[in-house]
Amino acid sequence: MSLPLPEWRISTDPVPYSEALAAMEARAGEVAAGEARELVWLLQHPPVYTAGTSADPAELIDPRFPVVSAGRGGRYTYHGPGQRVCYLMLDLNQRGRDVRCYVHALEGWAITALAMLGVDAFRAPGRVGIWTMEGAREAKIGAIGVRVRRWVTLHGMAINVDPDLSHFAGIVPCGLPDYPVTSLAALGMGDAAATFDQALTLSFPGLLATLSSLPEKEG
Repeated sequence: MSLPLPEWRISTDPVPYSEALAAMEARAGEVAAGEARELVWLLQHPPVYTAGTSADPAELIDPRFPVVSAGRGGRYTYHGPGQRVCYLMLDLNQRGRDVRCYVHALEGWAITALAMLGVDAFRAPGRVGIWTMEGAREAKIGAIGVRVRRWVTLHGMAINVDPDLSHFAGIVPCGLPDYPVTSLAALGMGDAAATFDQALTLSFPGLLATLSSLPEKEG
């Protein structure tokens, strides 16, 4: 029997990070308890640096914006206007208890959506996230950080549509100093926000299909 589709929510105004974190954790708890549908939430934040569980204080170079402990995996990242943040509260009890496959599915979702806009994005071995070529160099266009509680997912991914890329200079993004950060605008697609949301919607069934292909596991 197929599962109901997750609720799809888009917030038009920036949502303060701490407020979003509280709402996300509350919804994930309701999903785990069987009291609410799964949720895909598209939003953006006012400028903020978030610290994952592996964050190294030495990589916080210039805390010009608030710094919030996120509770997700990963290191420091930046969120701000012009960035499409995608939070997912999915029940992996129903969709497969495989966190590595879930992260792989997130990457695939972003790669497929970007391809719909003509952007050739890819995975990079040993580097979680979404990558593309900016001229002759590899550059990161999207970050991924997840948490799983009671086998319900929290957090998700953030794709750079048209953020102020200078804001990333306050941190070592995701602990990778040798790779630049790019955006759709930097690649010549500054008006892609609405089109990208549409691409995310159209490509989302592929993420669910990837999870549904997992072999059933006991326990």
